[in-house]
Amino acid sequence: MKVEKAKIGDVPQMHQLINYFAEKDEMLPRPLSELYENIRDCFVVREGEKVVACATLHVFWSDLAEIRSLAVAEDSQDKGIGVQLIKACLEEAGELGIKTLFCLTYKPALFEKLGFSIADKMELPRKVWTECYRCPKFPDCDEIALIYHPEV
Repeated sequence: MKVEKAKIGDVPQMHQLINYFAEKDEMLPRPLSELYENIRDCFVVREGEKVVACATLHVFWSDLAEIRSLAVAEDSQDKGIGVQLIKACLEEAGELGIKTLFCLTYKPALFEKLGFSIADKMELPRKVWTECYRCPKFPDCDEIALIYHPEV
């Protein structure tokens, strides 16, 4: 399976996949509007016409980006697809010259395998928290923060 940039037609399936896991309290929900507005941030893996996985690379500043909304359909897990999506985000961040990446997750082991290290959320720049007020868990965030410093 191949990682590709998402297309507008992928958004409804991405939304369904992300919010399926959000309903299970495994990730944060994303509204359709946010996915459409940020389509250029999104990567997908398709099986035929079906989106089986997605992730986004959201740039915050000249030296900071976040990997968000990494979701792999249950029947497509344990095939390395999540790793492929993270690597695609890392590659694009490198091409852009981004010096620091972070993620907030409930599954840190996957990111740690790729060189991310656990960090104190409070040490992340304030800009990161600009959308936290929309989070259903605000202000009691229970996600784990991880940081990655690629060689650029």
